[in-house]
Amino acid sequence: MKSMTGYGYGEAGSSRFHLSLEIKSYNNRYLDISVNVPPSLSPLEPRIRDFLGSRVARGKVEVFLKLKDLEEDLSVIVDPGVVGGYLTALKKLSELSGMQEEIRLSHLLRLEGILKADRNRDLEEYWTALEPLLDEVFRDFEASRIREGEATGKDILRLLGQVEENRAAVEKLVPGMEEYFSRTIRGRMESLLAEAVDPDRIAAEVAMLLVRYSVNEELVRLASHIGAFRETAAEGGGVGKKLDFICQEMNREINTIGSKSVLAEASRHVVAVKDALENIREQVRNIE
Repeated sequence: MKSMTGYGYGEAGSSRFHLSLEIKSYNNRYLDISVNVPPSLSPLEPRIRDFLGSRVARGKVEVFLKLKDLEEDLSVIVDPGVVGGYLTALKKLSELSGMQEEIRLSHLLRLEGILKADRNRDLEEYWTALEPLLDEVFRDFEASRIREGEATGKDILRLLGQVEENRAAVEKLVPGMEEYFSRTIRGRMESLLAEAVDPDRIAAEVAMLLVRYSVNEELVRLASHIGAFRETAAEGGGVGKKLDFICQEMNREINTIGSKSVLAEASRHVVAVKDALENIREQVRNIE
């Protein structure tokens, strides 16, 4: 069981550049990867995205890559076409204005596009440094998700134990429902009828109510869902969505039991189960 919340950070580089990489993630219904890299390294973004997409199943994952060049490898280019265009324009301007002034190099250097600087970058050289850094940072990121997931898993199973205990307590109260219905119906009939109450009629009324208010099937299904939850929680990989679905099924059964409940004590156990399930669902929303 892994948490969707994680964090990893690392640095690497060479004599020519320095890289820092940060990976962090949050809860999200689906997998959403956001990669932030310097524009000069943008061609490496798909590789980073593929790396994470093959290892993370769910969550909002953010990647921040920073680059610091320690040595500049620049190619400075003079564009003859741009220089000729500016010279022609300046001469024309001089003629039209009637102002005679020698065109100097300093004039041209102030104009945009005269000199073009191009940084020579070998993307494979950067990837050679980034790939092992990505592995290292992801290991830390994954370890943090596992640690938090284990802690969350323990709390979820503790809450599931409360669901199990209260379900068992409701089951023990089921036999008391027949006695409750029998006592209630006899009391009503005795208050309405002056003559002796027919035992067979009471038994028939009780049987009808027991059929209507029986919670045996719901208790059996709830027990089955609890078992399925435990089995799923023990599996590896992304189980968060499946656990959330099982929680919904358990909630459906306990709501039905609550609607059929006629004993105050049973109702208290139903409320306890619903409270535990709500807390479980809150925790499950952080599971991958």
